[in-house]
Amino acid sequence: MIKEVTEQELAEKSVAPRVTKAQIDSLMERVTYTVEQRPGGTTSTFVHAFLDGKFFLATGFSACVNAENFDAEIGECMARGNAEKSAENKLWELEGYRLFATNI
Repeated sequence: MIKEVTEQELAEKSVAPRVTKAQIDSLMERVTYTVEQRPGGTTSTFVHAFLDGKFFLATGFSACVNAENFDAEIGECMARGNAEKSAENKLWELEGYRLFATNI
């Protein structure tokens, strides 16, 4: 089993500038979401994440095999969870690149 590293442990061991969880959390507070359900009569739900409502970060989706099992609320909840994870990962990537680019 892999040991999970805490933010405190990272802060204590870091000697160079780095992206922090607090920075990402602050950016995540600025993320807005749009929902697209059943496009084209499918059983799919898409949730799109935008920073400040303008800069696209990610899309999360969910779907079910049978239309009889489609539940809009569940679909949106699952798609939103996927969009949030993807948006957070994208922000880590973008902020990491920004830090890298300012230090080269």
